[in-house]
Amino acid sequence: MRVALSKLPGDVQRVIFEQLRNQLDPGVTVAFSSASSELWELTQAPREQLQADYEAAAALDRKAAGKRSCKELREAKKVDWYRKGLSSDDLALLGTLGSVLPALEQLDLHAPAAGADGVQRLAEKLGAGALPAVTWLSLDITHVGDAGASSLAAALGRGALPRLKHLALRGTAIGDAGLVALAPALRRLPALERLNFDGNPLGDEGLAALVAPPPPAGAPPPPTTRVLTKLKVLSLGGTQISDAGCATLAAALDSCALPALFDLYLNGIPASEAAKSAVFDRPRRLLFPCD
Repeated sequence: MRVALSKLPGDVQRVIFEQLRNQLDPGVTVAFSSASSELWELTQAPREQLQADYEAAAALDRKAAGKRSCKELREAKKVDWYRKGLSSDDLALLGTLGSVLPALEQLDLHAPAAGADGVQRLAEKLGAGALPAVTWLSLDITHVGDAGASSLAAALGRGALPRLKHLALRGTAIGDAGLVALAPALRRLPALERLNFDGNPLGDEGLAALVAPPPPAGAPPPPTTRVLTKLKVLSLGGTQISDAGCATLAAALDSCALPALFDLYLNGIPASEAAKSAVFDRPRRLLFPCD
């Protein structure tokens, strides 16, 4: 085995090294590097970088969870980091760990200290297949903004978070432009069941992009365009949705565009009571799920 590895071209050895690279568990990579003296010398610089990355990941885990090693983080099914003073750099580092957290199912972040670009940098580091088991992602009072929402959309488009069912973005400063950017990626998530946008400044334009996307240019609208076909809960409390947005919701529900929806929250929005009532009061509405 050692002889066979030593005969591989250097660029192939580097590719194998990168495929084995794990910031939370560098032992396998180091063992691979020791297969021959030539390989050990060839991988010296990346091994030193891997060691630095491992120490940075361990420091993040100690800061956020008080743990002394990366093993618990590597095996954790739930991570709940509430007001741990996480910085933008910390969230970027967390993003790089997305490919080496195969067991993680629930990620809750309450990180107001991360700054305006923290979530954007986290999302930019999430590659294809990152966070493969996560079904629940909650960013609570953590700045996302329109730029962060756009970066999250790009991450989803690359195939990150493929099993996501619950997405909560409460009080994250997402406006219409952010939701317009994010909506197509959300509609492509096959398992999405719950969306929470409470406390964001988004309004009618963003809502329309989410629940009533326009047909492709030149194409006639079909009788019913079903979107978010598994979505059961949609929470929009404290947003800027007006009567026009309520009319969009009512039309979507009347046409069964949201066939699985049974729970909808519109508390604290500027729409009139009459407009909100119109969303709930027609037949085949939330108490009468679509076929």
